[in-house]
Parts: sequence; structure tokens; C-alpha cells
Amino acid sequence: MKLHGYFRSSAAWRVRIALNLKGLPAEHAFRHLRRGEQRAPDYLCLNPQGLLPSLETDDGAVLTQSVAICEWLEETRPEPPLLPGSPLDRARIRAFALAIACDIHPVQNLKVLARLRGMQVPEEEVTGWARSVIQEGLEACELLLAGGEGPFCFGPAPTLADICLMPQVGNARRFGCDLGALSRINAAVRACEAHPAFIEAAPERQGDAE
Repeated sequence: MKLHGYFRSSAAWRVRIALNLKGLPAEHAFRHLRRGEQRAPDYLCLNPQGLLPSLETDDGAVLTQSVAICEWLEETRPEPPLLPGSPLDRARIRAFALAIACDIHPVQNLKVLARLRGMQVPEEEVTGWARSVIQEGLEACELLLAGGEGPFCFGPAPTLADICLMPQVGNARRFGCDLGALSRINAAVRACEAHPAFIEAAPERQGDAE
């Protein structure tokens, strides 16, 4: 398999974690987002959206969208499970993951913030808006975890929820969010930071890290 990504892309980070959890090796092809390499003609042939990541499978198929890639990994390599438990358990894990992937992350990603800057919005307003989106979103996610058992988001082992949480917390830290009161999220983050699959997937451990 070949994963097209960028060291600081939250979505590519998710897939790196999932691959590591499943114990699957992948070749890494780096596409520098800030230089626009995701818009190069050869990459647009793989992913017409010009977004990261994309995963080329061993049989030549190309998969896009990080959550869809993680679900494909789950369906084709079910152990260890990223979506364990009953149908209700799995729905709750998906809901948490999608709250991040669909509601928090898209409105503070590089493309959106660049558009705001192109509209001459002052930088402090751009970063302040991104910070507030992340802060409010993670505060809501904290409530989604209320009453559950850890140390990870949904029990003793990492799931799709943790795969989406860790990169988003990385963004939260970059934008200066205050996560001190989010006890369940902080506990899950500590568990992730001690897990080899998450350690190896961290941006600073990637070949294109700056």
C-alpha cells in the first residue's frame, strides 16, 4: 500500500494511526500542502478533490477520505477492531469520530483558513475563529464521553474515536486552546501518547517533518 499524506495533515495522521494499529506497513508519498503539491496533475489523477490523504491499495484501487479509509481497513483487516462492541457501541464511536472529522476539522483546516486570509480577514480573527471552533467542538466531545470508561475514549483499547481525537488535539494545541477542564479527553490523550501506534504516527516522526 502507498499512503499519500503530509506530516501535519490531521486526516493523514488518522490513517497513519489506523495502519499502525492494524500492523500494516505502507509506503509513504509526501505531498507538501503549503506548496500546493496536492494540486499537482499527477495527484489529481488519484484524488480529484486535491485533498489528503489518499491510499493506493495493493490491488491498485485508490481510496480517499480518511474515515472511509479507516472503515475499509476495519472491514478488510478486522483485528484489532477499531469499531468494537454492540451496534449501539459502534454508533457512539462513529458519532464521536464524525463530530471531529465532519464538524470540527473541516472549518479550521488549511484551505478554509487560507480563503479567509485571502478575503483580508485580520490574522487574529482567523486564528481566533479557528480556536473557538476547536474549543467549542472538543467541549461538546467531552460531554459525549461522560460516564464512560477509559482509559481510551470508549474503553480499554483505542478505537476510531481516538484515531480522530489525537490529531484534533494536536491542532488544538497549535491554536492555543485551553483543554485543562476536559478530563475525559485528557485521559484518552495520555493513553494515546503512550501507545506505540500513536507514537509512530506523530507528525514529528514522519519523513517529511519540518
